[in-house]
Amino acid sequence: MQGKIIKGIAGFYYVYGADKMLYECKAKGIFRKDNQKPLVGDNVEITVLDKQEHTGNLIRILPRKNSLIRPAVANVDQAFVIFAMENPKPNFMLLDRFLIMMEQSDVPAVICFNKKDLASEQEVTELYETYKNCGYHVILSSALEKEGLEEIHEILKGKTTVVAGPSGVGKSSLTNLLQGEVQMETGEISKKLKRGRHTTRHSQVIPVGENTFLMDTPGFSSLYLTDMEEQDLKDYFPEFRKYDEECRFQGCRHIHEPGCRVKEALENGKISRIRYEDYLSLYEELKEKRRY
Repeated sequence: MQGKIIKGIAGFYYVYGADKMLYECKAKGIFRKDNQKPLVGDNVEITVLDKQEHTGNLIRILPRKNSLIRPAVANVDQAFVIFAMENPKPNFMLLDRFLIMMEQSDVPAVICFNKKDLASEQEVTELYETYKNCGYHVILSSALEKEGLEEIHEILKGKTTVVAGPSGVGKSSLTNLLQGEVQMETGEISKKLKRGRHTTRHSQVIPVGENTFLMDTPGFSSLYLTDMEEQDLKDYFPEFRKYDEECRFQGCRHIHEPGCRVKEALENGKISRIRYEDYLSLYEELKEKRRY
């Protein structure tokens, strides 16, 4: 029987079968031998061992459309990354790292700034414009006031979407609002630390409509770029692309080179200074990493 892995915990894989039943499966040793690890989101073939107990064995992983390392999921159509506008304040470097990782994997990213009810109109506009001008689809929401849900539903329709974001940004609250049956526990924010408790401990697939799945993933507080040279970093900043070919020097890194159109666009306010400064920091980080 074929099905989809919707959760994996401690060596057990929970497979949503073609018969719409959930099976608890163990992976056969062949996966270890072939150095293959089943991922949440994998379409698989299983052998049913016990119909009553809903147990089975995972015997084959079907070809993947794609797979991500962080979060470790497969067969993703798009990423929906949630950051709060306040409490906690958005960590732009963390957001930019995530966006770069999605660009690297060719997974389109939608950015959702939640808790808009806590921010001033100016802050809301600035954030929206910053990332909209980079070419990203940006949604402003408030889980508390149920704002932005219609737009989110529209963008999720008919797709498998990985939902990601740091802890405490209202990820679980939003996901709860988007689906009826599976109510995830929503951690309160510790007022003292102003950080969310890690309420999602395992990635899981949640059906929210016809052919529409959410992949809820554990909150992250740090991300590291891998498999990338510093000179390639510029390719993952979409707002640089339209200026790239106009630079005086081919392969311009947009740092010290004269006749750089990206730096010119920065001075003219067409490129976000926050994003550009993150680019410089990440460039140095990758350069340092290569030295060691």
